[in-house]
Amino acid sequence: MEALEVLEKYWGYTSFRSMQAEIVEAALSGRDVLAILPTGGGKSVCFQVPALMKQGIAIVVTPLIALMKDQVQNLEARGIKALAVYMGMSKREIELALNNAVYGDFKFLYVSPERLSTSLFRDWLKDMDVSYIVVDEAHCISQWGYDFRPDYLKIAGIRKICGAPVIALTATATPSVALDIMEKLEFRENLVLKSGFERPNLSYIVRNREDKIGQILNICRAVEGTGIIYVRNRKKCEELASFLKKSGFSASHYHAGLSYKVRTERQEDWKAGRTRIMVSTNAFGMGIDKPDVRFVIHYELPDCLEAYFQEAGRAGRDGKPSYAVLLWNNTDLKKLRQIATVSFPDLSYIEDIYHKVHIFFGIPYDTGAGRELKFDIPEFCRRFRLNASSVYNALKYIEREDHWIFAEDADIPVKVQIIPSREELYDADIPDPKMQLVLEVLMRTYTGLFSYPVRIDEDYVASRLGVGVPELRQLLYALSLEHIIKYIPSDHSSVIYLKENRLHPKNVRLSPEHLDRLKSSWKERFDAMVEYASEDGECRSRFLLGYFGQEKTEDCGTCDVCRRKRAGREQYVSISEALCSYIAGKDGEYTLEDVNMAFGRPGAGDGADYLSVLRGLIEDGKVPPYRM
Repeated sequence: MEALEVLEKYWGYTSFRSMQAEIVEAALSGRDVLAILPTGGGKSVCFQVPALMKQGIAIVVTPLIALMKDQVQNLEARGIKALAVYMGMSKREIELALNNAVYGDFKFLYVSPERLSTSLFRDWLKDMDVSYIVVDEAHCISQWGYDFRPDYLKIAGIRKICGAPVIALTATATPSVALDIMEKLEFRENLVLKSGFERPNLSYIVRNREDKIGQILNICRAVEGTGIIYVRNRKKCEELASFLKKSGFSASHYHAGLSYKVRTERQEDWKAGRTRIMVSTNAFGMGIDKPDVRFVIHYELPDCLEAYFQEAGRAGRDGKPSYAVLLWNNTDLKKLRQIATVSFPDLSYIEDIYHKVHIFFGIPYDTGAGRELKFDIPEFCRRFRLNASSVYNALKYIEREDHWIFAEDADIPVKVQIIPSREELYDADIPDPKMQLVLEVLMRTYTGLFSYPVRIDEDYVASRLGVGVPELRQLLYALSLEHIIKYIPSDHSSVIYLKENRLHPKNVRLSPEHLDRLKSSWKERFDAMVEYASEDGECRSRFLLGYFGQEKTEDCGTCDVCRRKRAGREQYVSISEALCSYIAGKDGEYTLEDVNMAFGRPGAGDGADYLSVLRGLIEDGKVPPYRM
């Protein structure tokens, strides 16, 4: 089938959007290609169409589990077979998915980046017929980018196993980041295809205001349709949503601290129009394809233009007039500068946090690799009397150095640990024979149960016992009451996945050069963000496009800067016409005093400098000079 036939068959479209056809063509010819398309530009189609036209399965690397699940569901709804392997699945679930990827005639295998280096994945990869390696959110591979993920650096390694061409996609890449992406993915030739980032229907508005709440109320009243309001922290998120509801608006809040069930329900309510305004941290919006968002408001200055551009771009995907409003004031600048001081703690502090985390969970030296730790930052900080922001940034830096994975909103599976030793267990008085059967199935199926909590597959264990999952949970709970097992039900929380055994002091790999590079890169992005917010002479759209390397641009005509310029021009024309008419009525005989009397009274000049306009008219020869 031709590419357009595939597009129409599965998506119902009869033509590609800007640059999609060129990207598909490059992929079909077997070339490595970096596709840079704005948010809402249709990046998924760029790899899904060629993958459907090629024999084999496309491996899609993405760090966003929610987006991964969403895309698999969307493909299955179109009759396309797709799989996903991600952090939090049991070994049995992963093996089943990889077996299907090899033998099950599936077209897409979505994987989280940390899975790429596991021996289990690489063993199965050798038998896969891989059509493409697709790298979504490709900016995560660049240490110069704003969202670097060390596991992305392992993608090039899987090319050596399967040899498939690469399709890399991102919505936010400066020219230097684009070059870094292609280098890290070992492109056979550098090929960047990008769409223009212009959004003619989207008006960028920046307002320096102390009364942000009043501004938000005005926007919510003046602009019809759904909206998103981004805030920096969870507390403000909840407070602002509550205030909007009390003010009569249909509003809800969304952040990573909510359970998966609650987040899913709120997201669906907003997408369906049952909730009009979503107040959220940056946890909300990725992969949400809602075309009729009429406004996106940023309550505070974001950390960087990459994040701002992506979040603002969620407005107006249907092409209708929409608004991206950034509210800021000098307090925001002070907060951002304070954030900078805690974002890059000293390496000695970072290593101290590394060891305190292991101490917190009772993990001795030379052990711990593969452990999954449910991590409560507030409790950790209370125990060691630490600042939460500094701890958070230390955890993220340790992740960047590839010692562990820190997931802030992970879905935690059920875990079980047997408390007595094997000898003690044989002598234990277990009142229910079914409880004894549960223990037998667990011990036959899983290793390490006597050492630490082990993740179990409830569906599999229940099927082995011939009972339903609810009854299995009751039996596990009963065993925990007898102090036979430690039972950890499924949950939603922050999790640390240890990639290695605990290292001894002074052996923890922490690079000073890496930290300095991060500081320098952060400062450059911070300065660009501040310049965008405070600059009032250049079109907002042109500023953003220039930042992302688009050279040929024009004023958008709709941002706040362009509107002010247009208002100034209109005012100039109005005053010019009035002056010319007045002077013509005087037959060209007039004095400066006459003009002052006619135009200098309050309101007559409508705020414009009429004397400057008069000088311009005289210099251009449009009116005669006044008499002295």
